[in-house]
Amino acid sequence: MTTIDLPFTGPFTNAAGTLGYNPSPREIDLSGLGGFITNPVSLAPRTAATGARMLRFPGGILVHTGLPNPGLRRVVSKYRDHWARASLPVVVHLVAGDPDELFRMVRVLEETEGVTGLEIGLSAGIPSDPARALIQAAVGELPVLVRPVLEDVLRLAGEAGDAGASALAIGPPRGSLAGPDGGLVSGRLYGPAVCPMALEVLRELSGASIPVIYAGGIRNAADADAALALGAAGVQIDIALWRTGEFRIPTGSSSAHG
Repeated sequence: MTTIDLPFTGPFTNAAGTLGYNPSPREIDLSGLGGFITNPVSLAPRTAATGARMLRFPGGILVHTGLPNPGLRRVVSKYRDHWARASLPVVVHLVAGDPDELFRMVRVLEETEGVTGLEIGLSAGIPSDPARALIQAAVGELPVLVRPVLEDVLRLAGEAGDAGASALAIGPPRGSLAGPDGGLVSGRLYGPAVCPMALEVLRELSGASIPVIYAGGIRNAADADAALALGAAGVQIDIALWRTGEFRIPTGSSSAHG
């Protein structure tokens, strides 16, 4: 399995947007994680999307939130002490509209104790040149993971590596469902239905020059082993972490990290 330049202590992390900003102990047992990825953070505060926020379908859920957060300054002020004391390496997930905005956020986090890496979320359908510019703005003193949506991963894998990213993370695909009022609700798709698509993308990336972190519908150790056997440098677990009492981080996975 490919190694990556991140201080993770094992192959499993949570996915951005699943566990908040603080890796402190909670009702979910995080002892099997090798790192912690924060909820998305933007430079300025973002408010929640209106209308339906979560819709279920037979293969999982559609999440439509608008990536609400209090903005970088407030997040750092509130959580930097927690990050500095955390037993898990902390990677901050960033969303930005342009390279200058991202550059400003990265410089702040490079000076923040306890931050060991960055994950950059790329919007669906972003062209290659703007994607490259964002990645280059983020590359600096901290390792950088780049997370396009699943549909764009194959197209942007080369761009991420050439621009200096440490690893490529598979982001959730986009989709739409009819909402309670009959109108379409668009958002991110999570759940078992994503797993076959994400594994196929991972298989197609088997010869990629950049390490790939798998995400998409992980339910158990068998799913994780399938991803690691295909060469994934790590595995991100998403909504399965919300099933308290039903899901256990697969610490006994037969594949070892790094």
